Amino acid sequence: MPEERPPCPPFTRETALRKVQAAEDAWNTRDPHRVALAYTPDSVWRNRDTFVRGREEIVAFLTRKWEREQDYALRKSLWAFDENRIAVRFQYEWHDREGRWWRSYGNELWEFDEHGLMRRREASINDVAITEADRRIHGPRPETEHGTDLPLQ
Repeated sequence: MPEERPPCPPFTRETALRKVQAAEDAWNTRDPHRVALAYTPDSVWRNRDTFVRGREEIVAFLTRKWEREQDYALRKSLWAFDENRIAVRFQYEWHDREGRWWRSYGNELWEFDEHGLMRRREASINDVAITEADRRIHGPRPETEHGTDLPLQ
C-alpha cells in the first residue's frame, strides 16, 4: 500500500489550510527525519540556491540548516491553491552561532502526488537582520493562533 499523507488532492480551501498548518507544525519540530516523511522518496527541491533530490538529501539538508539556524521558529500562510498545488508565504526567525537574530521571509510553491506527499518544493527566501527585541515568533504557533497571518514587517 502506498504511503499517504492526508489531506490529499484535489485541495479545497479547508484542506489546503490544513496542509499548510501541518507543514508548519512539522518544520517547527526541527526533526529532519519527521519532516522528510511528508515528501515523496524522489521529491525535488530548490531552496534558495541549493537543489535537493530525495529523502536522504532532504534529511541532510535540514540537519545542516537547523545546525546553522538555531532556535528556528516558523509561520506559514496559505497564498493560493489548485487541484494538487499550494503556494505559501512564510516567515521564520532564528539566530546564528554568534547570537545574531534573523527573520527570513519567503514564498514556496508545492506540488503533491495523489497520496498527499509533496513531490516538488521551490523556495525563495531572503534574510533580514533583527534584534532580539524585534522578535515576534517564539516557538511553535499556539493552536489559538492557527490561521493568523503575521504582518509583513
